[in-house]
Amino acid sequence: MSQPAAMTDKPLLILAAGGTGGHMFPAQALSEEMLKRGWRVKLSTDARGHRYTGGFSHAVQVDVIEAATFAQGGKLAKLRVPLKILRGITQARSGLRADPPAIVVGFGGYPSLPAMLAAGLVGVPRLLHEQNGIMGRVNTFLAKRIGHVACGTWPTDLPLGVRGINIGNPIRQQVFDKVGTPYRSPQTGPLEMLVIGGSQGARILAERVPQAIALLPKAIRSRLRVAQQARDEDAETCGSIYETSGVKYVVSPFFNDVPERMARANLVISRSGASSMADISAIGRPSILIPYAAAAGNHQYANAKGLYEAGGAHLIVERKLTPQRLAARIEEILGNPTRAKKMAAIAAQYGRPNAATDLADLVEKLAEGAH
Repeated sequence: MSQPAAMTDKPLLILAAGGTGGHMFPAQALSEEMLKRGWRVKLSTDARGHRYTGGFSHAVQVDVIEAATFAQGGKLAKLRVPLKILRGITQARSGLRADPPAIVVGFGGYPSLPAMLAAGLVGVPRLLHEQNGIMGRVNTFLAKRIGHVACGTWPTDLPLGVRGINIGNPIRQQVFDKVGTPYRSPQTGPLEMLVIGGSQGARILAERVPQAIALLPKAIRSRLRVAQQARDEDAETCGSIYETSGVKYVVSPFFNDVPERMARANLVISRSGASSMADISAIGRPSILIPYAAAAGNHQYANAKGLYEAGGAHLIVERKLTPQRLAARIEEILGNPTRAKKMAAIAAQYGRPNAATDLADLVEKLAEGAH
């Protein structure tokens, strides 16, 4: 379909992302900033990535193309991977020629590969954004061919010869709107706790967090208000422990108001995915970080390390996550208002709330330099 003349006068940015929300959230944040600057934006993803597009503006056109990975499926599925990738590249290249972009920005995940490879074939400028401290396989493959990467976590472990640009992880407008919200001291009033486990490895948090809270002194438990993300199959067990402990709670597989809940929180317990780290530090909240042990390359530990070493978070590796150890860390924060306020301040200083603006500046600079 041809674009109206008024539309084609605007420069076009193509975002290539998919796989999980960890890739899609920063892509969404950049799309919001580029739309404000008068750009047109398209998202190139696959059918799986399309499930994460609900937060994107209706102004963003979503192109669903074929993609595949060798990491999933049996022998027959793996034999089909090259053909699917080739078809995806052909689809993406056709789109690039029909409506040429000023630049293509990839955020990782195997659905980003066809558009990024097609852009290289037709000579369109490319930029990679890597969210984690240890690069994913797709971005590692592409970085060696592009030569520079905008980094969400600093420092990032990069391939030899690849230049890293310290940008930070872009946060969505929902999160940005809560930046600067004052931290409420846990000294008096209700104690708000947010527990976010992510889609992967959430079960252990559904087990250990309620068990840990049951061990807290009654003076803390009686004031607690817990909001915890947990899968449907774990929700009943999780909730029953809270009820026995006399703790007010809400358990849900998904919260559509996480930024609002985070801004109210006295404490956040979380996995250390890149987007969660960006949100926690941008809003500035004390946290207990539990890196997902099965994350590729142990990248969640790399993500958490900087904030932990700065003093804005506690870090518990999964193999040492006992209810007793977690309860002790919770009490150290909620039972010590001075420490809690200091951790909140450190987290806020560590955050990069303007990462979307900085990344958009870099996108425009690279696009202009190509003309």
